[in-house]
Amino acid sequence: MAGENQTRVTEFMLLGFSHGQPFLFVLFLVVYLVTLLGNFAILALVSLDPHLHNPMYFFLSHLSFLDICYSSVTVPKILSNVLRSQATISYCGCLAQMFFLMACAGAECALLAVMAYDRYAAICQPLHYAHTMSRGVCTVAAAGCWLWGMLDSAVHTLLASKLSFCGAARLQHIFCDAPPLLRAACSNTHPVEVALHAASVFVGLSPFLFVIISYLRILAAVLGMPVASGLHKAFSTCSAHLLVVTLYFMTANLNYNRPSTGYSPVADTVVSALYCIVTPMLNPLIYSLRNQEVQRALQKHLTWNTLG
Repeated sequence: MAGENQTRVTEFMLLGFSHGQPFLFVLFLVVYLVTLLGNFAILALVSLDPHLHNPMYFFLSHLSFLDICYSSVTVPKILSNVLRSQATISYCGCLAQMFFLMACAGAECALLAVMAYDRYAAICQPLHYAHTMSRGVCTVAAAGCWLWGMLDSAVHTLLASKLSFCGAARLQHIFCDAPPLLRAACSNTHPVEVALHAASVFVGLSPFLFVIISYLRILAAVLGMPVASGLHKAFSTCSAHLLVVTLYFMTANLNYNRPSTGYSPVADTVVSALYCIVTPMLNPLIYSLRNQEVQRALQKHLTWNTLG
């Protein structure tokens, strides 16, 4: 593309949904408030209740904080745009949103894999669990997940900042992310595409395979359990985890590896909303609030507050 046809972009127009609709505003607001309420409740319970001071809930608290960040990166800006006649985001704001969004995505992929290993160690290696998942190991693992996500995101954001745009910069999306930026760019997008495909393997597919392998080994161990109650408890914990993991990885993979033909902006928006807006709302419900230990802790603290 000729250099004179390329323009210096100062802002992007977001065309991912119909604007000026109060229903969308209420819908996104309710989802966001439920996400904040559920995840802050998990953080508070894990912090206050000594019975929840173990590796499983340590990682769940990190997941809750991560989901709060995940939603807060996108939903407040969506709420500010949905009632406007023209939704926009500044160029720097777009890159910042993309960085934090992809950092959360990469960190969550790694964290879900660590959580799967934690369940494997607890069920399949109970005698060595305290040593395998010591406090120091858990701290290093959690820090590594955050660092992994930020390093991966930094690479994509740096490459995206090199893209050029021609004419009006319009993104067929409700927030800034790598795929809509690629579709709007008029310069060479090959480096960004290569980085996305590489990340899909190392940041997305590898943790997902690790989760599947962990749960296959858990399944093999559970099938050998003689006690029915232990079988039910193990399946209850693992099936809930696996349900969320599958939903998250499938929608994330669809978002970053959509086919070049048959592209639908509406489908793209729905898929993106599922993995970075809806999933953070479901995580506390599926992982924790349906867990008997969390329910007991919640009832105890609600009772104390009522009596107090």
